[in-house]
Amino acid sequence: MRNSLLVKLLGAFLLVILIGGMVIGISVWLATRSAFSLYTNRVSRTWAETLAAPLAEYFSTNGNWDGVDAFISTQLPVSASMMGNYGQGAMGHGMMGQGAGRASSQRIILTDSVGMVVYDSLNLLTGQLLPTVQLLSGVPISVANQQAGTLIVSQGAASPLTAAAETFLASVNRSIVLAALAASLIAILLGILLFRYVTAPLRSMKLAAAELAQGNLTSRIPVKTKDELGDLALAFNHMADDLQSAQIQRRRMIADVAHELRTPLTVIQANLEGMIDGVVRMDRKHLAILHEETLLLNRLISDLRLLSIAESGELVLDRQNVDLSSFLPKILDKFQPAALEKKIRMEYQQDSSLSKVMIDPDRITQVVMNLIANSMNFTPRGGLITLTAKQTGKMVTVSICDTGSGIPPEEIQHVFDRFYRVDKSRARKTGGSGLGLAIVKQLVEAHGGKVSAVSPARSDAKYPGTCIIFTLPINK
Repeated sequence: MRNSLLVKLLGAFLLVILIGGMVIGISVWLATRSAFSLYTNRVSRTWAETLAAPLAEYFSTNGNWDGVDAFISTQLPVSASMMGNYGQGAMGHGMMGQGAGRASSQRIILTDSVGMVVYDSLNLLTGQLLPTVQLLSGVPISVANQQAGTLIVSQGAASPLTAAAETFLASVNRSIVLAALAASLIAILLGILLFRYVTAPLRSMKLAAAELAQGNLTSRIPVKTKDELGDLALAFNHMADDLQSAQIQRRRMIADVAHELRTPLTVIQANLEGMIDGVVRMDRKHLAILHEETLLLNRLISDLRLLSIAESGELVLDRQNVDLSSFLPKILDKFQPAALEKKIRMEYQQDSSLSKVMIDPDRITQVVMNLIANSMNFTPRGGLITLTAKQTGKMVTVSICDTGSGIPPEEIQHVFDRFYRVDKSRARKTGGSGLGLAIVKQLVEAHGGKVSAVSPARSDAKYPGTCIIFTLPINK
């Protein structure tokens, strides 16, 4: 469970929540402090603007700032109380409506026209020259359109407003922490449900894969979504289907190979045992039978080896630039004696001009001879076999058509399977081993072409016939 995908996803999700919560919390805290600082600065400036009027009147009356400390101590609390009443209406009850008590919580700094401090309620900067930047934060005191000084009001170090601000900020911080914890808990619960839902197909796939590994090829994954996980489940099911199909084909091929080998071996064994027991004469006739069966075995083994090499992609082709116009008729001519004996007509047709193809002549000869021989077996006396070549785009299409009995529609998709025979009752000598068309398919595809079967090839009701069509790429 420690290394499960669910735990890893939840861990990553929790880390994202933690980082996100910290970023949001710090951002809110900094924004709140900044807003409170801005608010207190505005409050202080409002106080300064309110106190500037009586101070300007004082300077106008006295002509200087001498004795201003006594004036501020005795007179400004009254003015501050008046400002406090103003503050109740303008800025909210409870913030500014404290009168002199509120004024006493403020630090008041007064400078003359050149920035020299003439009064500091904390008596720390009196007699010092303030920098221009600090003076810009104050309120100028004007008398007769002339600046007589600057008044700076700020919150005292232990003022009630500062304490209230810190209390508020602490409350905000607690709220942020509690909200983050609550949100994290809800997010984790939802994350568990979500990740369990997301990883459910993966868990099903894990169980199905384990069953496949144990040999149960019928195991499948239910597809409940149409997203990437659904596609993955479909791909897994297709893989399982292919494995099951391959296993069935493998078992069928083993059975077919055993059957094909058993028949000639049974004939050989029966004849040899008869010769040993003296029941069968050891003459030329019976030895020829044994020889024919050994040739059949050798041909079957050679076909199986060729098919295996071609299917594995290890078949080596000796490609040459071949002109099919002269190549195909020569192959057809080899069957003329047998065709005359069966009274089967053979024709060759082609386009006016054919491009050369890069092929292995021996392998393509094997393909064409296999197809013509197959057509000879299924074409009745007086029938017709047509070999046609035509160029279509970048491919040359070769077709071998006969006027035989044709192939039923339900059988035609299997004619290129190993050991498949359309007529199950045909003898091996007439029906072949069932490997011919499978070999044709592999050899054509090794050249980069495709092969297919069409039946009925003609509309004649008596001879519907069959066409085997394959393509070869043009050498350009």
